[in-house]
Amino acid sequence: MTGQINGMSKRLLAEFLHPNVSNTHMMKILPLVSIITPVYNAQDTLERTLLSLRRQTYGHIEFICVNDASSDLSLAMLHVFAHAVDGREGFTVKIISHPQNKGVSAARNTGLNHASGQFILYVDADDSLETDAVESCVQEALRTGADIVYFQWCLVFQNSERTMLQPTCATPLEAIQAMLAGRMRWNLWLFMVRRSLYEAYSIRFIPGANMGEDLLVTLKLFVHATHICLLDRVLYHYRQDNAGSISKTFSTQHMREVETNIGEIERYLGASQYASAIGPGIDFLKLTIKLPLLVTGQKSDYIRWTNWFSSSDRYILQNRSASLHTRLLQWFASKRQYWAVRMYHLLLLRVFYGIIYK
Repeated sequence: MTGQINGMSKRLLAEFLHPNVSNTHMMKILPLVSIITPVYNAQDTLERTLLSLRRQTYGHIEFICVNDASSDLSLAMLHVFAHAVDGREGFTVKIISHPQNKGVSAARNTGLNHASGQFILYVDADDSLETDAVESCVQEALRTGADIVYFQWCLVFQNSERTMLQPTCATPLEAIQAMLAGRMRWNLWLFMVRRSLYEAYSIRFIPGANMGEDLLVTLKLFVHATHICLLDRVLYHYRQDNAGSISKTFSTQHMREVETNIGEIERYLGASQYASAIGPGIDFLKLTIKLPLLVTGQKSDYIRWTNWFSSSDRYILQNRSASLHTRLLQWFASKRQYWAVRMYHLLLLRVFYGIIYK
């Protein structure tokens, strides 16, 4: 254990031989960015995440690491990071620990409650940023006056990677419609957001509702944003170590958590200025949410798909933003033609992801 920590400490300390930002005057005039990283038993992936944070070229960052009662070496690794980084070149590090595991929603709330930056950015404990990611986002926000800057990302497999593109949306409404239709990812690590949106509208996560939590908060933020901007560059690397986990399944508890967040989304959008422009968007969203159940290869999940948000199935063929093969897959499932769903699983995961993106 000591050897692992000492090895990480040496690598982090070696970073100081090549500092990225030396102009301490810069931090006096540029906005502070708070990067929130929830951490739970992430010792196998956390080092690469922390190194990518340390290597940021932007020199006015507040790193907020929320240890959600990890039982491995994660907390010790965070302290090594803090010892190596805190107070140097405009970087500060806050480590907050939960006495009991509360889940990612509560961890993100804790991070938000301790944030003091003008902008909020999330980085998960198994992913990484391009070295100039924060600098590029801040420059874009200052240039355009955007409340939300979003960017492209990369899906990283064991031996390959795939660039994933976000659509260009001119207005918050366009982005909301794109997310509801499944054309735009809603993961919070894809957005740098003005903290004032969180505070002015009391936007937080629902504690305990840890599936679909980023979807809820992202949509709320876009409801209140005035101006958004796409930075058309890959800045975030999302690690997918296990290709098989592309087909993530939902436990009964996960499904309840999703339903809680979806219910709040329906209420919030229905009371917003965009209510009349949403159309069947919520039904499109429900179809997108339950789609992973059709790529597990398990008939029991196909049956759960059939029974979950079933009233939205009538909109399957109407969502032109979904690919034709996705709509056909859902149509076959709605007709209980599970043999066709199974064939899709074999072609997609065994051939496409299993070989091409291994």
